[in-house]
Amino acid sequence: MTLVVGASAAGLATAEALRRKGYTGPLTILGSEPHLPYDRPPLSKQVLSGSWAPDRVALRSADALAALDVDFVLGDPAVHLDVVERAVHTASGRVLKADNIVLATGLRPRTLPGQPTLRTLDDALALRERFSQASRAVVVGDGVLGAEIAATARQLGVPVTLAGPQQAPMALQLGPLVAAQLASLHTSSGVELRLGAAVTSVSEDGVLLETGEVLPADLVVVAFGSAPATSWLEDSGLVLGDGIVCDSRCRAAEGIYAAGDVARWHHETLGRLVRLENRTNATEMGIAVAGNILGADEPYVPVPYFWTDQFDAKIHVHGFVGPEVSVVEGSLAERRFVVRYHRDGELTGVLGWNMPKQARLHRQDISLRCRATVATSTPGAA
Repeated sequence: MTLVVGASAAGLATAEALRRKGYTGPLTILGSEPHLPYDRPPLSKQVLSGSWAPDRVALRSADALAALDVDFVLGDPAVHLDVVERAVHTASGRVLKADNIVLATGLRPRTLPGQPTLRTLDDALALRERFSQASRAVVVGDGVLGAEIAATARQLGVPVTLAGPQQAPMALQLGPLVAAQLASLHTSSGVELRLGAAVTSVSEDGVLLETGEVLPADLVVVAFGSAPATSWLEDSGLVLGDGIVCDSRCRAAEGIYAAGDVARWHHETLGRLVRLENRTNATEMGIAVAGNILGADEPYVPVPYFWTDQFDAKIHVHGFVGPEVSVVEGSLAERRFVVRYHRDGELTGVLGWNMPKQARLHRQDISLRCRATVATSTPGAA
C-alpha cells in the first residue's frame, strides 16, 4: 500500500504518476481539508474575484478521480508519523499504515492575530465576502500572493493599499527593473503602495508601519509568507529544517518521501539543499517521487519556473534572477517584453511579460550549470 499525506497538487500528481507508471496496489490520499484536490493559484485571482465558481478549481473531474482508484480520507489532519512502523496517526484516531508514505502537506501561512490569510478554498470564499463589505483594505505582504490579492481587490473596486518592506512588489522574485514595472502597473491601476517599511502592528486604527505612519483599514489581509507544514512531524525522527530534509531522490527515510512545498531536497548538480514554493514544482516533484518509489532511482533536478497574473500582466519566469538584466524583445513602455538575467556574463534566467512563448524560446539558452541553480522560492506563486 502507498499512502499520500496531502490532498493537493503534489499529492494528486504523485498518485496519478504511480498509476500511470503501472502501480496497481492500494493507494490512499489523506487530506486535512474536506475538499477533493483543487488548484490553489486561482484562489487569489479567479475565485477571489468571483469570476469562477468554487467547483471550477477542482483538479480533476469525479469520473477521473474514480478511475484513479484512490481511497480519499478527507477532513482528517495527520498528527503523528511513526517512521519505523510507517504509520500515520490522524486527528480522528485513525492509524494508516503503508509500505511507502509520501508527505505532501504543503505550507501554513504566517499570520497576525485576528487577521485573515489566503491559503485554502474556504479562505478565498470568506475573503471574497469580506471584500464585498470593505471600504478600505490593506494587504500586508509585497510578494507574489500579496501583489495578486491587491490586484484582485482593486479589480473588485475596493480601495486597497499594499504594504511591505521591499522597494517594489515582488522585487525578490523579479529583480528591481521588472519589479519597478509591476509597481507602476499597480499604481496606475489604483493600488496605493506603501513599500520600503515593515509593518509593526495592526489595531482598530489600521496598520502601523515602522515609519510611524498608520494605514487606515476596515480589512487587513496578511500575505507575508508561509512555513512548511511540519509541526506534526517534530517527534517523528525525520530531519526537519525549513521543510522535510530529503536526499536527491526526495526520500526522507526508508519508505518515506516528500513532495511539493514542504520538501527540501538535495540538488545533486548544485550540491546543496533546495526548497521551492510553486505550483509547477509541486506537480513535477510528485511525478519524480512516484518514479523513485517504483525503482527509477533518479535525482530530481528541475528547471525553476513560475508565473503570476496581475491586472493585464501575465508574467512567466524561468530559471532565476541575476544581477545583470537586459530587455531582448518588446519594450517596457508597451508592457510586453522579454528580459534575460545574467550573472558574470552567464545566462541564469528569462522572464516574459505578456510574451510567454518568446520567453520559453529564450529559456533554452540557459546553461546546463545554471539550469541546476535554483530560483528564490516564490510563496503563493503558480
